[in-house]
Amino acid sequence: MHQVSGRAILGFSLAFTTAVLWGVLPIVLKVLLDFLTASTLTGIRFFVAAVMVGVLLWWQRQWPRFSLLSRQGIVLLLIAVLGLLANYLLYMSGLNYLTAETAQLLIQLAPFLMMLGGVWIFKERLLFWQKIGALVLVVGLLLFFNTRLLVLLTQLSEESFGLLLIIGAAVTWAAYALAQKQLLVHYSSKQIMVLIYCAGAVVFMPLSDLQPLLQLTGWHWAFLLFCCLNTVVAYGAFAEALHHWEASKVSAVLAITPLITILVAKGLHQWQPEWLTPEPLNGWAMLGACLVVVGSMTTALSPLWGQYHAKFQEKRRSQQLRR
Repeated sequence: MHQVSGRAILGFSLAFTTAVLWGVLPIVLKVLLDFLTASTLTGIRFFVAAVMVGVLLWWQRQWPRFSLLSRQGIVLLLIAVLGLLANYLLYMSGLNYLTAETAQLLIQLAPFLMMLGGVWIFKERLLFWQKIGALVLVVGLLLFFNTRLLVLLTQLSEESFGLLLIIGAAVTWAAYALAQKQLLVHYSSKQIMVLIYCAGAVVFMPLSDLQPLLQLTGWHWAFLLFCCLNTVVAYGAFAEALHHWEASKVSAVLAITPLITILVAKGLHQWQPEWLTPEPLNGWAMLGACLVVVGSMTTALSPLWGQYHAKFQEKRRSQQLRR
C-alpha cells in the first residue's frame, strides 16, 4: 500500500495549485469557444498532452505495453478511453450553453457518481457522512438554480440542454475514473493517460477546424497555451499531491474549485467585460454554491473521519481493559 511522505504543506500547495488550474480552466475555455469549436479545442489539448507525456515516457523508457493487459484489461482501457473522451467533448459542448460557473458547479456531481459506482460495482460501504455530504450537495445545487429551477424542469431550453450535457460529462468521467482505478494494477497513471491522450488526438484532430487559429489575438493564443498545459500540469500536480498528502484531504481542497471559478469570472469581467458575462447570482445562489463545496468536502473527508473514529474507539477500549 502506498504511504504518503507526510509533507503536508507541499501536499496542500500542490492540491491548491490543481484547484486553481481547474477553477480557471472553464473560464478560459468559455472565452476560446467564441472562436474555436469544442472538437477543435479538445483535439488540440489532447494532441499537445499526448506529445508532452509521450516524450517523457519514451525518455524514461516507460511506454505502456499492451501485452500486459488481459482481455478484461482491454475492456477497462476502452471504457477509460471512451469515458474521458466523451467527458471532454460533453463538458466543452455544455459550456456553449452555460456560464463557466454553472458548468463547474454541476461537474461536482462527478466524484459523487464515482462514489456511487464504487458502492454498486465494488460493493464499497457508503459512510454516514458521505450520505450527509451528498444530501448537502443536492440541496446546494437546488439553491444555486433557485431562480431558474421551474423553467429548467418544465421547458427544454438551451440552458437545460447544456445542463444535460454537463451531467453526461459527469457520468462519463465517473466511468473513466472507475475503470482507471482497476487499470492501475497494470499501468501507472501516466501510462494510462498517454494512451487516452493519443486516442483523443487520433479521434478529434481530424474533426478539428484549424482555420480560426489565424484570427486569434495574442491573448487568445496565451489562453490556448494555458488550456493545453493545464491538462498535463494540473493532473501532474494532483498526482504529486497524492504522493505527499492523504487522498481525502486533497479531494477536500479540490472541492473549492467552483468558488475559484466564480471569483475569477467576476474578476475577468471587471477587467475585460467583452470577454465574459459572469453568472448573475443572488444570495440564495451563493449559499447554494457554498453548500456544494461543503457537501463535496464532507464526502471527501468522511473516510478520514471514519479512521479517526475507529482509532479513538480502539484506544478507548484498550484503556477500559487496563482498568
